[in-house]
Amino acid sequence: MKLRLLAESEPQGKKVLLRADFNVPLHRGQVADDFRIRAALPTIRWLVERGAKVAICSHLGRPKGKVVPELSLAPVARRLGELLDKEVPLIRDCVGDPVEEAVAGLPPGGVVLLENVRFHPGEEANDPEFARELAAPFELYVNDAFGTAHRAHASTTGVTHYLPAYAGLLLAREVEVLCGITENPRRPYYVVVGGKKIKDKLGVLTDLLPQVDGFLIGGGVAFTFLVAQGKQVGDSIVDRELVPTIRDLIQQATQQGKELHLPQDVVAARELGEEVETKVFPAGAIPEGWLGLDIGPATQAAFAEVLSGAGTVVWAGPMGAFEYTPFARGTEAIARALADSEAFTVVGGGETGEAVVKLGLEDKFSHLSTGGGATLAFLRREPMPALEALRVE
Repeated sequence: MKLRLLAESEPQGKKVLLRADFNVPLHRGQVADDFRIRAALPTIRWLVERGAKVAICSHLGRPKGKVVPELSLAPVARRLGELLDKEVPLIRDCVGDPVEEAVAGLPPGGVVLLENVRFHPGEEANDPEFARELAAPFELYVNDAFGTAHRAHASTTGVTHYLPAYAGLLLAREVEVLCGITENPRRPYYVVVGGKKIKDKLGVLTDLLPQVDGFLIGGGVAFTFLVAQGKQVGDSIVDRELVPTIRDLIQQATQQGKELHLPQDVVAARELGEEVETKVFPAGAIPEGWLGLDIGPATQAAFAEVLSGAGTVVWAGPMGAFEYTPFARGTEAIARALADSEAFTVVGGGETGEAVVKLGLEDKFSHLSTGGGATLAFLRREPMPALEALRVE
């Protein structure tokens, strides 16, 4: 996929609208995880060093087209200013007179942050009039928000009809890495799938089955697989409606000679919490009243052994309820196994990325994606509207 790259633009002295992905977790009015903000710094600095006048827009959360004060980008503006070592004012809106006045007053190399684009219903509706209004004060558009590349929104696709548009450094790198995996992965190619709900990962499993050499399944996703094999999982999370579908998927994997690694044991409790009694049970023999909340030590060792011989690994979803100390060891074990691996390792953003950053292992992976759902959509070869808008024919 060939995109119009930032290096081909001429931003000197121009008013630039930069779409970043600053959809970051907040806690008590502060940025709780600044990974996505830090990931955008190379593009911001590239523009600043060339004397562009930069206004950054982003969404935060799901305000559903209304102003929600708790989803203001004010904490992001403060953190971005700290990282850039310069003040980054937050403009009270993303369109209209406040933006025009702020951008007109920017010196070369100046940076401002516009307020949450999703405070306007026209953003998610990709309303042409809202896109035109968003683009109006600017001379050039740069998209560095890979995490929203699978969405056709006004700030990701609509504005490209009104401004010369280019891919930022982060977005271009994401596409380069993921194209390499879809076109020519080093073998064997494994995908580690976890997370809470199998419904969220079913498309990944079915679409990637022809491409991969095998799956390693953990988290809540694993229990529907175990039930499909006739195993007893106690009170663990299971999507009963999908059991026949998963049974068919298991059969397809067998017919295609694909490896399917499921938990051998699990860490279980009677309820989710920090101060709870835990026991390790065989994955297929969890008693009633107990729910599996992490992969057990035997599974951790078995998965690590498989991953040690991998050529490419994509990791999408934690192995358990890693937010709780008693159920964090499985996710940590996989993170450390991949950090020690010689494989090309990609973390698919989202909760998995949060876990890796929390463990301080982000520099040990080949690529830590900012994408989450966008990363998986790209690997599944789903439409990517924001990338199509930047594609060179």
